[in-house]
Amino acid sequence: MDIAFTKEERAFREEVRQFLRDSVPHEVRRKLIEGHDLSRDEMVAWTRILHKKGWAVPDWPREYGGTGWTPAQLYIFGEELQMYPVKGLPEFGTTLVGPVIYTFGTEAQKKHYLPRIANGDDWWCQGFSEPGAGSDLASLKTRAVRYGDHYIVNGQKIWTTLAQYADWIFCLVRTNPDVKKQLGISFLLINMKSPGITVRPIQLIDGSYEVNEVFFDNVRVPAENLVGVENKGWDYAKFLLGNERFNIATIGSSKERVRRVKTLAALCRVGDDRLIDQIAFREKVAALEVRLKALEMTQLRVVANASKRQSVTQDPASAILKIKASEIQQTTAQLLMDVVGPYAQPYQSDEDIKTHNGPPIGPDWAAAIAPAYFNVRKVSIYGGSDEIQKNIIAKAILGL
Repeated sequence: MDIAFTKEERAFREEVRQFLRDSVPHEVRRKLIEGHDLSRDEMVAWTRILHKKGWAVPDWPREYGGTGWTPAQLYIFGEELQMYPVKGLPEFGTTLVGPVIYTFGTEAQKKHYLPRIANGDDWWCQGFSEPGAGSDLASLKTRAVRYGDHYIVNGQKIWTTLAQYADWIFCLVRTNPDVKKQLGISFLLINMKSPGITVRPIQLIDGSYEVNEVFFDNVRVPAENLVGVENKGWDYAKFLLGNERFNIATIGSSKERVRRVKTLAALCRVGDDRLIDQIAFREKVAALEVRLKALEMTQLRVVANASKRQSVTQDPASAILKIKASEIQQTTAQLLMDVVGPYAQPYQSDEDIKTHNGPPIGPDWAAAIAPAYFNVRKVSIYGGSDEIQKNIIAKAILGL
């Protein structure tokens, strides 16, 4: 197994970097470096820049707008976007439901939805988790009953990320309650503007609204919005979650955050010394970088194996990526808290900033650190909790 990049792959990396330098708006990059969220318009604009270049959905098949890149090129592209950093619309459309549609959907579904996803015309959200059906997703209770050419959907989803902005939601719904729970689930595409849908935001500790409850009250969904075969939705969900977990290592993002830690620690002083020169702090950074390099090597092994795998399921080693990436993201958030110290309090005033002796980071950037630290606690849960991932490793890799 060769995990070294070829001359051509290194040239491709430089091509991507040059494109980013030429194309990413300065304000977008600044906001992401400082830990702020982008507006919907900013994300759509960047998605359309990528689409114009032909890079909006690089891992899709060519006939649906993909690039035909190798697994190594896809990895390089994703890493460079994360390190720059820049991002478009949430990946619910491009990485999750898009591949489900072009793999299992009808020709009419492919023709209608895929171009709109690639161009950022539709914002998608994911309707999987429910109260009492998170880690045990197959226990979901949202019900869809077929009446002629429509399904009538009733139930509730929860922790639905950015549903307040979404145009469409892809949902797992129960269509047969009389069989084994995994066998009675279907995969529906539902217009969020349908009568009977209510979105209730859940306020987070920092006062923001990222996740939501979504209620379905006798929502009529055309039967043509069923993906694949009725009662086979669990198979499509496993395919989708495999894609989600493969992309969850976010090595480029962790590299960018470590770089940010170093930059700020070089500006922040502890007595007469810079924080970056403190031995104890340098040891923390070095230990983190060693762990990040080990994760990167594991990811590259998965990438090297990707072209050899014939199954639509993902490499079980992606479970290792999920666990270790979660730990590294949380450690990086802790180091950023160490850097800004008491000035990370979320609602400090301009006067507070003027009087402190820390780096000239400004009130907005300082205020983003504490909420980000608390928010990153969730990465041990979403995309499959660490406990579930350990079970996958035990069964699929260790054979226990």
